[in-house]
Amino acid sequence: PLTSADPNCMHLGRLILLVSAALPPLTSASSAIPSSAAPRLRPLTAELLTSHQFNLATPLKMPKRSSEEMRGGDGGGETIESVKDYYGKVLATTKDLKTSACTAGGKPHARIIDIINTIPNEVNEKFYGCGAPLPMGVEGLRVLDLGSGSGRDCYVMAALVGEEGSVIGLDMTAEQLSVARAHHEGFCTKTLGYKKSNLKFVEGYIERIADAGIAPESVDLVISNCVVNLSPDKPRVLKEVFDALVPGGEFYFSDVYCDRRLPLEVQKHEVLWGECIAGALYTNDFIRHARAAGFADPRVLASAPISIEDPELKAICGEAKFFSITYRLFKLPGQLETLCEDYGQAVKYKGTIKGQDNAYRLDDGHLFEKNKIALVCGNSAAMLGEGGVSWLAKHFEIIGDRAVHYGEFPCHGPPAPLGGDPTAGGACC
Repeated sequence: PLTSADPNCMHLGRLILLVSAALPPLTSASSAIPSSAAPRLRPLTAELLTSHQFNLATPLKMPKRSSEEMRGGDGGGETIESVKDYYGKVLATTKDLKTSACTAGGKPHARIIDIINTIPNEVNEKFYGCGAPLPMGVEGLRVLDLGSGSGRDCYVMAALVGEEGSVIGLDMTAEQLSVARAHHEGFCTKTLGYKKSNLKFVEGYIERIADAGIAPESVDLVISNCVVNLSPDKPRVLKEVFDALVPGGEFYFSDVYCDRRLPLEVQKHEVLWGECIAGALYTNDFIRHARAAGFADPRVLASAPISIEDPELKAICGEAKFFSITYRLFKLPGQLETLCEDYGQAVKYKGTIKGQDNAYRLDDGHLFEKNKIALVCGNSAAMLGEGGVSWLAKHFEIIGDRAVHYGEFPCHGPPAPLGGDPTAGGACC
């Protein structure tokens, strides 16, 4: 029972007021909620429960809905519940997928493959991803994995960051979290030989990272593998990531994108949502959202086409083309500009990243060979360590400063085409 002084009672009253405000006024002839308002009340209640903080002893669970309610909902809470069911109950292994969205992407680095081969089978079998957003040279860093699922990428990062680093996996699906938590202690202490696990998994939503206990400016690197497209509020995800990162940190992630804005019939298709297709952002819209969140210069690292094998799903999608793209978004306040500018700067890669001893690729237009001096724009210099802010700073020597401006940096034109040759162009030079 609640008393009027109980904070939970006050939160409940606030919820009732918010729901009541969304309903048409009742007349004296009727003391019941109009039947026409019921369809709006159900999704609104779920949205309020998940978008406002409540001081409850146990986490609030959004109510389950029928398929009909999901199709007619507001695209928020319904989408989240549909995704949770699809990944928690519908899919048993990657063999159940109907598109290549969750298996697309290039071959991971040999060191990463070696680590994957040591991860428990159950974790690998429940993995759904569209790339390999697993950077090298991350020893000692604090890493957050959004939508960590069975935890495969977290297990890999636990090995890459070493015993002095740490990894947090954030996921909303109880079934996936159960798999991830079942093996991490043994993997870290027995397989990796650590004194204790440097890995933990927390339940929460990628739209509310802070609510899951991730403090602002507390992580150096955020990764994610084919998850952001599943969110009904992608701009908020990007803003939450920006807030969680320390200055000099990076959002390094793979996801599904489209060459156009998708029609509503595709966006509302439940299976296409679960398959990471319906939520695919038009690439130009993603760039706008990223810049609005504070990531001024999104860089493409790799891109690969996605195929839809199911004839029915292919017909629904029409001529839309889908791609798995790995983006790099750096948090460098005051250092990144909207265009590539020339300050006469150059960089030299020290060859100190294990597994990338001879060269390091920043994006689809920048490959830096060890000890070879290369001219770069101001943005690239900042990403690689100008001022010692970026997490990559210890691996690069930055030559020159921004005392003199020489105009716009000569770039090769727009970013490389979706699915095209990464050497043909780039976000910068």
